Amino acid sequence: MVVSPLLRLAEGKKEDDRMGKAVIFDIDDTLYNYKAANVRAMDVLCQYARQELGLEEAAFRADYDRMMARQLREHGQTAGCHSRAIRLQLLLEERGLPLRHAAAMNDLYWHALLDVITPRPGVTELIQALKERGVRIGVGSDMTTDWQLKKLEKLGLLGAMDFVVTSEEAGVEKPHRDLFLLCANKAGCPPEECLFIGDNLQKDVLGAQSAGMQALWLQPDPQKAGEHPSVKSIPGFQGLIDHILF
Repeated sequence: MVVSPLLRLAEGKKEDDRMGKAVIFDIDDTLYNYKAANVRAMDVLCQYARQELGLEEAAFRADYDRMMARQLREHGQTAGCHSRAIRLQLLLEERGLPLRHAAAMNDLYWHALLDVITPRPGVTELIQALKERGVRIGVGSDMTTDWQLKKLEKLGLLGAMDFVVTSEEAGVEKPHRDLFLLCANKAGCPPEECLFIGDNLQKDVLGAQSAGMQALWLQPDPQKAGEHPSVKSIPGFQGLIDHILF
């Protein structure tokens, strides 16, 4: 049954109050819909580029994508590959445009994204149900710490977190096992007593499993989930809540 790892964690606390248990979440495209929010934030950036820099949308997007590819080549194993500030700085440098726009555009992008994000249906209730059972809650995420904390705060979830791990802090990107082992260390329990939930099969699920954790794949598409029958998957969080509570 796909929810059995979570049930063991949630109910294990009743059997032995000394036993540490943890559920660890990815953030982007797990706790909220990053893809949809990114569309909105990029639209705002394109408008700024047109009004303040005189760059048409197609040209700006092409430059932006090229700089992102460069970041991935040069910094793909570190949190630096996610920095919009670096990405925009490189774009402005290449075009000979004033670098003062980089910080302004970086803030503009992230605030536009924060303005529209909301928690996935059921995730707030799930976390509350786990907290009531004494389960430690954390996140393990690629990206820089500052904006991940701001996302959690905007989602109303930061107060429920016992710990946060980002690739900036860990010094490695998922699926490197060191990031997951840092999560387990902060949780105060061995990896096998941690459950990791994320949307990325390679980074979140297989990465967590390689570090000795249990894992659930958030995959709403039943066809994609069916292509990996050996991987425990869930279409969303609401079914988990019902099963835990009832």
